[in-house]
Amino acid sequence: MTAPSPILVRRAILVGLIALWEILPRLQVVPELFLPALSKVLVVLASDWQVFGGALLVTLYEVGLAIVIACGLGITVGALVGGVASLRSLLLPVFSSLYAIPIVILYPLFTAWLGIGPQSKIVFAGLYGFFPVMLSTAAGVRVIDPQFLLAARSMGATLTQQVTRVIIPASLPTVFAGLRLGGALAIIGVVVAEMLTASAGIGYLVTLNRTILDSPRVYAAILAILLLSILYDVASRALERRVVVWQSTGRQSAPAARPVSTATPQATAA
Repeated sequence: MTAPSPILVRRAILVGLIALWEILPRLQVVPELFLPALSKVLVVLASDWQVFGGALLVTLYEVGLAIVIACGLGITVGALVGGVASLRSLLLPVFSSLYAIPIVILYPLFTAWLGIGPQSKIVFAGLYGFFPVMLSTAAGVRVIDPQFLLAARSMGATLTQQVTRVIIPASLPTVFAGLRLGGALAIIGVVVAEMLTASAGIGYLVTLNRTILDSPRVYAAILAILLLSILYDVASRALERRVVVWQSTGRQSAPAARPVSTATPQATAA
């Protein structure tokens, strides 16, 4: 008996969760105040699409700038920390320790320094996503085979060519893993900041409707946040497949093993 494929299992779990979301509130197993039926949530999302769309645009603007800060600064600092031994021994333990601190407790400081506008949310979310990107980039640079750099230097490659042709391509798989996590944390950072202090954005809608106990609209905003996170993950994986071409190309271009002939010498001679 063959085991079901992982894709089939994942789809079955997703369909089961959607069915339970619709059935349990309708059977009053779960009060609708805590979990409204999925159909009601979708009706609210469709009827108020302008409200949710406008809030999502505000969140997208803040998330986009936060991801630029997290990824740009994280890759730059990570490449320096991972590539320079003195910086690695000095700064890597510091960044690793800071990553363990719940950054959300620092958000009141950002509001005191930058106000309650979008600036504080963008910088806070950018810092929230910075650490995984930086640490993944540093780890990716550290695991590069030194023979690659030695071969590049022996062929007369300059420092710029070593960075662009050897270091960056060799560390891309690890860097992209950090980018996916850092981008997800940036989205979380923006939404959390909007829930705490904001007058616009999808996180603000969650807090606003929660205070008036409008559960369908709360869950509609949560669905919009989930959609945003899923789209970011899908886009980052698609970009990784296009950029890190050599991973799949190397496997596909590997020569196939020759089949071993089972003919005997007598049969060959005949």
